[in-house]
Amino acid sequence: MMSIFNFFGSVLGYLLWFLYTVFKNYGIAIILFTIIVKALMFPFSIKSQKSMAAQSRLASKQQELQKKYAKDQMKYNEELQKLYEKEGVNPGGGCLTTLLPFPIMLGIYYSVIYPLSNTLHIAKDTISQATEFVSKIPGIASTNQYVELEIVKNFDALKDHLTMFSADDVQKIEFFGKGFKCFGLDLLASPNTSSFASMLWIIPVLALVTYWGQSFVMQKLQPTQQQGAGQGCMKVMMYGMPLLSAYWAYIMPAAVGFYWIISALVGFAQTLITHKYFSPEQVSAKSEASRYVTLLQADRKVKPLPANLQKQIADKIEAKNQAQAERQAAQKEKKAAGKKGGNAQKNKGNSTDYLGSKK
Repeated sequence: MMSIFNFFGSVLGYLLWFLYTVFKNYGIAIILFTIIVKALMFPFSIKSQKSMAAQSRLASKQQELQKKYAKDQMKYNEELQKLYEKEGVNPGGGCLTTLLPFPIMLGIYYSVIYPLSNTLHIAKDTISQATEFVSKIPGIASTNQYVELEIVKNFDALKDHLTMFSADDVQKIEFFGKGFKCFGLDLLASPNTSSFASMLWIIPVLALVTYWGQSFVMQKLQPTQQQGAGQGCMKVMMYGMPLLSAYWAYIMPAAVGFYWIISALVGFAQTLITHKYFSPEQVSAKSEASRYVTLLQADRKVKPLPANLQKQIADKIEAKNQAQAERQAAQKEKKAAGKKGGNAQKNKGNSTDYLGSKK
């Protein structure tokens, strides 16, 4: 699993390196990288919005099924699945944008903690020799997971001993190490190992606030989407993601937390856009209109029968209806006649009894 995310980090590293060479600042590169990634993910966000709106539309029908099959959970699940299939709703579609940031974040994480491998793409054998040498230095050996970061941070002091790097590698590392200062923060350092004066503690705090704020606004803008199958996903977004992002931003290099904050801010803007143009009401209305147009087009594709055949069928249907009407009329007359005869017989009996009692 780690190798997969490391490969993903290597792929993302090409984009980060390109942006860094243009703007010469890692923070700016992360901001632009986040905007690009969010733009690429925007179609998935729209698809998720449509799925959640569809689930909201089916909430009343789902409640009816819950009442009808309250004592038979298996039957309820079966009927619910049929309902989803009939309406073309994917119950897991709302979780898509909740889960997608994780591989993106892990890719960023691996591109940050392994900058020599995944961002600068220096040869593996060369990096292995360098990390083996640096890991023997007291103070660095205990942070072997971040050895590549330590090399970039302390390259001025170490480069005379790291003779395994080529002149081109040395130039790239020196150029790369100068661009990690952004807004007065050292993005190579980690908040949990930095002093209060470094101001890096603001990274996990902002990560918590921005992600919670994004989730809170989403909940307020789309309250009906808290029902149904998307409820679990929304709880994860509301409580789990902010706490997880704050914790990771605290223990990881500040560049990761910085990405987390920028991602939340861009995601917040994306939420406002999707709500304005793809609200549940608009999505439902478009869905119904699309369904109507589909049915209308299907009707137009049906070729009408020849006129003489239509007349034959119409005459048969009319004759059948007329015969049925005549049978019903005959049955009513027979029933009415039977009822009239019974009343006459009853009246005759009553008259005889009366005369007999008179005598």
